[in-house]
Amino acid sequence: MNVLVIDVGGSHIKILATGQTEARRMDSGPSITPSEMVEGVKAMAEGWSYDAVAIGYPGVVKNNRPVREPYNLGKGWVDFDFAGAFGRPIKIINDAAMQALGDFKNEKLLFLGLGTGLGTAMVLEGGTVLAMELAHLPYKDSTFEDHVGEQALEHHGKKEWRKRVADVVERLVAALDPDDVVIGGGNVKHLDGLPPGCRAGENSNAFIGGFRLWEGAAK
Repeated sequence: MNVLVIDVGGSHIKILATGQTEARRMDSGPSITPSEMVEGVKAMAEGWSYDAVAIGYPGVVKNNRPVREPYNLGKGWVDFDFAGAFGRPIKIINDAAMQALGDFKNEKLLFLGLGTGLGTAMVLEGGTVLAMELAHLPYKDSTFEDHVGEQALEHHGKKEWRKRVADVVERLVAALDPDDVVIGGGNVKHLDGLPPGCRAGENSNAFIGGFRLWEGAAK
């Protein structure tokens, strides 16, 4: 079965299909709607053959559908008929969880994605995925995401942002006790070194996670 994987982010939407080697992408942004996403993805995927679709969604997903509107995109995602729009069977998962599934090896993994916001997920032994919304938990005078998201990087500069990232990672690792910690997301490149015990995740592994959804790796 050929699968089209869609990684929906706050800045870009990236796609890759079974048998393809080069991902394609388009801009997203705070006003993009799900219908605009589908239209753009169909245009980008022209010439590709796919029987099913996996979507990494930047928000809370339950029972294979979004249950909250995304923070960094437009409106209308919760009630949108993705299967009908694509005309294919659909599996939807939180975007950080899809990335985590792609990075998963064999031990309990904590994934922290440094991007527009802060993506968080865990994968347990056996491949069970736990999407988590740790980014919006209270932390100091605001939330974890407010301290390590893209706005914090732009406002406070790299030196201060790196200190904040190190502190947040240390706190979450101490609380969740993972065996493996992956730091991913587009802003990982701004770190001057990874926190102790962490490894860097490849953004392209989100596609692996999407393919694994249809291979039965996720439970």
